[in-house]
Amino acid sequence: CLALHLLVWHLAPPTVPLDPGHQITSSAFFSSARLILASIVIIPFALKTFFPYLWMDFLYFGDLLRILVRFVSRRRRIPLFFALDRFFEQTAAHPDRPFIVFENESYSYTYTDKRSNQIANALRSHPGYEAGGTVALFMGNEPAFMFTWLALAKLGSPVVLLNHNIRTKSLLHCFNCCKANVLIYLIIVPSPELKQAVEDVLPSLLEQGVTVLLMTTHCSTAGLESFSVKVDEASQAPVPPSFRSHITFKSPAVYIYTSGTTGLPKAAVINQNHLLKTMAVLSSNGVMSSDVIYVNLPLCHTAGFMIGFIGSVETGSTIILKRKFSASQFWDDCRKHNVTVVQYIGEIMRYLCNTPKRENDRDHKVRLAIGNGIRAEVWKEFLNRFGNIQVREFYASTEGNVGFVNYAGKIGAIGRVNFLYRKLFPYMLIKYDTKRDEPIRDANGLCVESPKGETGLLVSKITDIAPFLGYSHNEEQTEKKRIRNVLRKGDLYFNSGDLMRIDKDNFIYFQDRIGDTFRWKGENVATTEVSDILTMSDCLKEANVYGVQVPGNEGRVGMAAVTVKQGAQFDGHKIYKHVVSYLPSYARPRFIRIQTAVELTATFKQMKVKLVEEGFDPGRMQDPVYILDDNEKSYILLTTQVYSSIISGNLKL
Repeated sequence: CLALHLLVWHLAPPTVPLDPGHQITSSAFFSSARLILASIVIIPFALKTFFPYLWMDFLYFGDLLRILVRFVSRRRRIPLFFALDRFFEQTAAHPDRPFIVFENESYSYTYTDKRSNQIANALRSHPGYEAGGTVALFMGNEPAFMFTWLALAKLGSPVVLLNHNIRTKSLLHCFNCCKANVLIYLIIVPSPELKQAVEDVLPSLLEQGVTVLLMTTHCSTAGLESFSVKVDEASQAPVPPSFRSHITFKSPAVYIYTSGTTGLPKAAVINQNHLLKTMAVLSSNGVMSSDVIYVNLPLCHTAGFMIGFIGSVETGSTIILKRKFSASQFWDDCRKHNVTVVQYIGEIMRYLCNTPKRENDRDHKVRLAIGNGIRAEVWKEFLNRFGNIQVREFYASTEGNVGFVNYAGKIGAIGRVNFLYRKLFPYMLIKYDTKRDEPIRDANGLCVESPKGETGLLVSKITDIAPFLGYSHNEEQTEKKRIRNVLRKGDLYFNSGDLMRIDKDNFIYFQDRIGDTFRWKGENVATTEVSDILTMSDCLKEANVYGVQVPGNEGRVGMAAVTVKQGAQFDGHKIYKHVVSYLPSYARPRFIRIQTAVELTATFKQMKVKLVEEGFDPGRMQDPVYILDDNEKSYILLTTQVYSSIISGNLKL
């Protein structure tokens, strides 16, 4: 419009009287107008050239401001407002909207509310339960997982989310470290594997006076109580608010297990305040009530529970729930249910890209994929093959106090950093000595900040806005995640355990993990735990566990350099049976290297760097290397032919 107006003035130049005795010609006016027009054109061009992400930054800060205002508003409500209350609001607003769709069954918000009331009322009358007591859930991805969590939230009980892949020692450890007094164990379709897992630890649980409830109509195992009939017969009446009147923002809501850096799994404390904050993850990424969200990640983990489940409670969306991820069913499910938003981890994206190409690969309604861990080359391939899907890569950890979002869509980055965000959540990258496994400090004992473009350890200041709540009943491991005297004497930061790099455009990239943890199949594997399990066997004396890279695979696959006890021999069949009994599939070492002695550092720490560099190539080492073979149910000798098959991708791990 401005250009057209100026064109008219140019074609028919009038004179414009200003005041008596003064006139300005159209040419003078047009010169001024051209200057204005040039500014209008040049300024956006200059901003686009020198500040290409400025508009995205403004939009992102607008989202942050909106989230902050909503959060503060909820914090000021009387009575106190929690995640459960948002579910009540959605149920009142959309009573008949499908909340969960699972295996061709649809459950509305109203049904979910009433079913959770039945579970809560059945628990209230059960002699093994005390209102407000901590309860452990040992469940897979089922609607009853969500029904039961809502029921316990209505009763004011913190909930321990147990990974249904853990067994024996790890299962007992996870249960005990949160002091749970009720274990609700669910089998919708009876699973002999899960039933066996509970029976293996049942004597220990019964010795502690633990009540074990099984959601089936009949159970013949002594010590396990059938619970489904009681739930079906229970009232659908709402649970009185008085049962949760003791809850504050600092009260624990859930305990989610993380491998962290060392040792057995640790229960990260997620309080009500933190749960209320994380509800906004989906909505801050543009997810609305009309969206249909595909949740195939485990509900016992942070992404599945806090983003998929609780995030959908915030938005009022419909959840398409899967027992587990299936690459072959993924897009068919999305088409069948008109899915618009999907969750992912890096492995999922790679699996999808590895499926055979089909003519209808782009025939879907998915517009947004949100998750973490996707590699740049997989990201590009995913977009080229499956269409213009917005990928929102983010960085966060279960117990951490800082996170990043790649709202600009820069392929390969985990987020974008800026001055204002750093003021709200003070963080920095510090120089780290990977060989000595410790931060580099100056002459004053303070940490040294990594220059832009160089890799450093991500640490984040612990503040009231960004607290670190630590691990339940594990002060030793909590303290290991704290790092002191970073910028000045006496300050306190959270040690993320992750090495990062920030480029010249302020995008941040994940580089690697430090310490005794690696990631495989989307799970954190704590090397100390695996090492402890291996040395419990009859023939192994020492075990140095680490992760090695395999071409074409995300993360690192588990490997152990071990020594054999004097007078014993390595028995592949016994070791296989041992690790299968004690470790989930993702944590079982795929390779075992037999050494005469485990190398130690000067400070008597196990040497890992050299072992990691040597990998699992039998041609590079004189030590014999064995590979886990599920068909043989044993560890068998790794040959050069098998190694070549793995490297070429013909043999999948």
